[in-house]
Amino acid sequence: MSQTKEFELNDIVEMKKPHPCGENRWKVIRLGADIRIKCMGCEHSVMLPRREFVRKMKKVLTEKE
Repeated sequence: MSQTKEFELNDIVEMKKPHPCGENRWKVIRLGADIRIKCMGCEHSVMLPRREFVRKMKKVLTEKE
């Protein structure tokens, strides 16, 4: 796969499936072996293993400066 999904702390990412609140944008708030993301709609946070996060992420919407 030639296109790699690059993401950093505080990036806004779009996931393949929306959150139950209806929002599809998430903010990356922790990096490591596990990735913690926070819903931009209801502020709920979820921790996912890095491999699962990369599989479920659709694209990076905004990158931090």
